[in-house]
Amino acid sequence: MLRGLTLVSMEIHVLDHPLVEHKLTVLRDKNTSSATFRELVSELVMLETYEATRNIDVVDCPIETPICPMVGKKLSDHPRPIIVPVLRAGLGMLDGMTRMLPTAEVGFLGMKRDEEHPTQQITYANRLPDDLTGRQCFLIDPMLATGGTLVAATHYLAERGAKDVTAVCILAAPEGIEFVEKNIDPSIDFKVVVCAVDEALNEKAYIVPGLGDAGDRLYGVID
Repeated sequence: MLRGLTLVSMEIHVLDHPLVEHKLTVLRDKNTSSATFRELVSELVMLETYEATRNIDVVDCPIETPICPMVGKKLSDHPRPIIVPVLRAGLGMLDGMTRMLPTAEVGFLGMKRDEEHPTQQITYANRLPDDLTGRQCFLIDPMLATGGTLVAATHYLAERGAKDVTAVCILAAPEGIEFVEKNIDPSIDFKVVVCAVDEALNEKAYIVPGLGDAGDRLYGVID
C-alpha cells in the first residue's frame, strides 16, 4: 500500500493504520446502514485531518499553566483556513473536519460529473470568498474516481488566489490519481490524503471495490 508518494506536481498520503482499515471495511459493507455510514465517514475524516493539517499555519501563543508561563502554539486565524466540501457527498465529511478545525471558515462548491463525459464537470453552485489569496484550503470529497472533479475544483480555488490546496478523500482510484497528477496546475502547492487506493475504475467510472455511490449511502437515493 502507498503511504507517502511524491509525484511530479503533487504529494499523496495514504493512511496505513489498522483502525482505518477496520472502519473502512465496515464502511464498504453494503449492509451498513446510512446512520452508521455517516458516523464512520466522520470518524475517518477526523483521522485523516491529522495528516492533512500537518503543515497548517500556527502562531505563538503565550499562556500560563498551573505551574509557570510558557509559549505554546495555536492555529493562525489571519487568514483562517477554509474547508470546501464538494456537494453533495462532501457534506458528509464536513462534521468530522470541523470538529478538528472548529475555527476554520466553510465554503461550498457544487460540482457533478457529466455522465456522458466522465472526466468533465458541471459547476452548479458556489459559496466561496472572491479572494482566497494566502488561504490554506481543504477540499473534501469522498471519492477520487476519474479525478475530473478534483482538478476542476482545485483550479476553481486557484482562480481566486489559492496556492495551497489539500484534498481529503476517503478512497481513490489509480486512474484518478494519474489524471490529477497530469492535469493539476504545477504552480499550486497541492496534496491529497486518502484512506486507501483501490484497484481500478469500472466501465461506469465507479471505484472498484469501492463503497458504491457515497452520496446515496450518506443521504439515500434521489429518484
